[in-house]
Amino acid sequence: MVRRLSDLLVAGLVLLVLSVPLLFVCLLQKLTSEGPVFFKQRRAGLHGVPFWLYKFRTMTVRQTPGASALTSQGDPRVTPLGRFLRRWKVDELPQLWNVLKGDMSLVGPRPEMEKFVHLYTAEQRRVLTVKPGLAFMAQLVYPHEPDLLEHHPNPERAYVEELMPKKLEADLAYMRQRTAISDLRLVAEVALLVAGIRPRMDTTFAFRDTGVAS
Repeated sequence: MVRRLSDLLVAGLVLLVLSVPLLFVCLLQKLTSEGPVFFKQRRAGLHGVPFWLYKFRTMTVRQTPGASALTSQGDPRVTPLGRFLRRWKVDELPQLWNVLKGDMSLVGPRPEMEKFVHLYTAEQRRVLTVKPGLAFMAQLVYPHEPDLLEHHPNPERAYVEELMPKKLEADLAYMRQRTAISDLRLVAEVALLVAGIRPRMDTTFAFRDTGVAS
């Protein structure tokens, strides 16, 4: 109950304070590229129940058939404005609406696409027992996911077989020792991450079959 009240208060206040800048982003979207302002996608929520996640659109609407569902660094589908929005995490701000609706929390595991959740092991599905959020431990440890996937010949296979298990391992480990204080610390670290400071980043990770290093 306390966490839900905190989510409502913080999400509502941030949306109110940022209402004018967010409207400006909407205007820029319309002026700089064809397509809708927002992007929505079905994600697995609490206990695997699907919901619609919202973001500012950062990619072109004309997609190549068979293109990967994942985005790597330098992906040509990302618009110039989209690159800026992604760099500063502005594209994630519409998810504050998901927080107000109760689909998400401010702090929680990032909601995954259903096609990947279907591949979870029984142990990995424990991550679905808490409400998904804007950020969790995996974002601190693997913020360089687009860089890792950039040169891999099969990004989705690499993600499912190697990177996704690592991310889930990090989130599950955090869940086992999670407290209100640790959540506040995590939020502070996410703010530092956006500013370019990455104290927890796993710099040792590399895909086994390509030698792509971080």
